[in-house]
Amino acid sequence: MRPADLARTIVAFVVLVVLHYTLRPLLGWRAAPDFLIIGLLLVAIRVRPGVASLVGLLMGVVADSLEPHAFGAGALGMCIIGFSASWLKAVFFADDLLLNAFFFFVGKWAFDIIFLLAEHHLGGGELFLEILVWSPLKGVVTALFGLLTLLILRPILRPSTT
Repeated sequence: MRPADLARTIVAFVVLVVLHYTLRPLLGWRAAPDFLIIGLLLVAIRVRPGVASLVGLLMGVVADSLEPHAFGAGALGMCIIGFSASWLKAVFFADDLLLNAFFFFVGKWAFDIIFLLAEHHLGGGELFLEILVWSPLKGVVTALFGLLTLLILRPILRPSTT
């Protein structure tokens, strides 16, 4: 990755992290967009799997530090999602908006499933309701905001030609 492309990716990543901790609490939605997952996926498709999993691990530890009741669940989920997204980028990722939306949806849904199973706070019907109803809804909202983010940040994320 060129230094200019790296700088653009870092700027986009920082903007998404700031949005996660500023805009998301203001929305107060049950199915709020997850800007951390969007940021992780945008970084993961531009770096190698090891770097993507390290970025996911660090993001997860920082996010988990704000919610100590499930410390480690977010780190595990983001690490797995970062690695998987980076590994699969060559097979599935293209510059198609519909494919990007699906990528964001699956990433958020998979993260929620890993997080919910690792935290061990829900059981039985509550767990299935969360996994089969609320998590896909969160995935759809995250995919919509991910597409909006891609459209807004497209000039920044476009690889340099020089």
